[in-house]
Amino acid sequence: MPTQLSSFIGHEGEPTLRLAPGAEVPSRPAPAVSVPYLFATRAAETPKALAVCAGRRQLTFEELHLRSNQMANYLQSLGVGPEVTVCVCLKRSVDFVISALAILKAGGAYVPLDADYPAERLNFCIRDCNAHIVLTKQDIMPLLMRSNRILDLHVVQASMDSSPDQCPIPLPSPHSSAYLIYSSGSTGMPKGVTITHANLSNLVEWHRSAFKLTSKDRATQLASIGFDAAVWELWPNLCTGAAVYILEDETRNSCRLLRDFLVANSITITFVPTPLAEQLIEMEWPVPGSLRIMLTGGDTLHRYPPPTLPYTVVNNYGPTECTVVATSGIVPPSDDSSAPPRIGNAILNSHTVVVDENLNPVPAGECGELLIGGANVGRGYCNRVDLTKAKFIPDFTTSTPGARLYRSGDLVRQDCEGELVFLGRIDEQIKIRGFRIEPNEIVTELNRYPGVCQSAVITRTEGGGEKRLLAYIVADPDLNLSDSSLRQHLGRRLPAFMIPSAFIRIDKLPLTENQKVDALGLPRPDDTNTIRDGGQTSREPKSIIEERLAALVADILRVSKVQPNDNFFLLGGHSLLGAELIARIRDAFDIDLSLRKLFASPTVAELAGEVELLLLAKLELVADRGCSSSGG
Repeated sequence: MPTQLSSFIGHEGEPTLRLAPGAEVPSRPAPAVSVPYLFATRAAETPKALAVCAGRRQLTFEELHLRSNQMANYLQSLGVGPEVTVCVCLKRSVDFVISALAILKAGGAYVPLDADYPAERLNFCIRDCNAHIVLTKQDIMPLLMRSNRILDLHVVQASMDSSPDQCPIPLPSPHSSAYLIYSSGSTGMPKGVTITHANLSNLVEWHRSAFKLTSKDRATQLASIGFDAAVWELWPNLCTGAAVYILEDETRNSCRLLRDFLVANSITITFVPTPLAEQLIEMEWPVPGSLRIMLTGGDTLHRYPPPTLPYTVVNNYGPTECTVVATSGIVPPSDDSSAPPRIGNAILNSHTVVVDENLNPVPAGECGELLIGGANVGRGYCNRVDLTKAKFIPDFTTSTPGARLYRSGDLVRQDCEGELVFLGRIDEQIKIRGFRIEPNEIVTELNRYPGVCQSAVITRTEGGGEKRLLAYIVADPDLNLSDSSLRQHLGRRLPAFMIPSAFIRIDKLPLTENQKVDALGLPRPDDTNTIRDGGQTSREPKSIIEERLAALVADILRVSKVQPNDNFFLLGGHSLLGAELIARIRDAFDIDLSLRKLFASPTVAELAGEVELLLLAKLELVADRGCSSSGG
């Protein structure tokens, strides 16, 4: 018998609903109160309690409440209100939390844009959502288009000091948009998903109830701000009075450092992407410990926790279009690896139905497409009326006027216990290391490369269950392709997690009878077909920097030796391991190297050149400051 969310030790939760396909869903009314109201209530109850912490910077609930009030009033004076979008182009930080909360309080919708995304993608999103304002910082501004809408956050903070610190009135309507998040698009362009305050409030209510959250809890924030998991990490916790700890990149990308942080800071509940969660549950943990719940999701979970694990593992599933989480269930301890853990049941005020290709419900046990309905179904896609109409269809399982079902495109089946088992995708969308990726977006950019005729992008599972994103290219026979030039081309337009780990050159794409790419017919990458940087031979490191970088890469990839011309990705690296390498480089050289640089300069020698440039710039800055202080 699978363990249900109602069985947390020492707590009695609500029973999980089990419904026949297509049955109408009983529920309690969706919460009418918004995140700004819930947060203000918590701030009044525990004003001096820690709200958010990022290294040495900390804010109490009172401080976060007053600062976000001031910014909200200032933003309203600039015209921010219902259905007005404000982009926040920052890295994970206390400033991001203040800004996002202020936008919600002002009645607007925040659009989180990860500052590590390429400039072209950032500017597309800004234009697409018709951003009224873009909040960012001085060092990020060169990436953004020139516009008087681009505001330096430091200037905004100085200007808002004279703004009132009372909470703006009125509070946002449940039906107005709360945030937009851009995800990969099948047409080659990112698509913005609009989520309302009512959707967000339902997520908060479910999370607080299901996991018995209290103001004594301590939570973490690991996800990129452009990933919808960050929504889940912030608002349910802050609306309950729980403290949120924002982790540094080095810590969040290392299993050992992450575990040690969770233990040292008495974290009680955390969300961890699936690949990290699979490693963490196999590590040694102190008993007793503070951690009681580890939430995971974003990819297929392959491992079950051991019986000795001192906390509960909860597997979650949900597309961005359905407010982060659609189904959830505890993963019971088990030694059975024949089938992956299930994805649980629909969350509060939500329901699911499994249908065939004609949208007819299928019996339990049969495979079909998962449709999701209820209070977590978002409004739709920004400026994409036809796509919204195709993916958000009338809900035939309920008589509620205007209710809709979201067509997930995921294949599932309902097992004998009523829980859902994830089986894969109907279309070509893929999931890798917690990110949903539309291969066509990558293919579109690859086909723009001069001389490339056709391309295809797939994932392939290597030994140990590790997924690799691979690109297959058909190009002009006379075209001299190189791994680094392809990475640089994609890196100008796509985020790092969408850049393939290897490029394979083939004569033609294998096709099925329906004239679609036959993924099974694509060859495995090897020394004869993998595109590399020509003219490079093996050599020993020429500098201490090359030597130290080679040692770091070897340690992360667990290989015996790495030479300067070895390519990080061709050795088995990917974006998650790349983030760990960037964190190690930051620690070793005290410089801030972006993940984009690694994708553009993937060999140890090229990476050493980037490190040398940053170190030189750092020395010149120190020298300039020395001259200024001495009057030179």
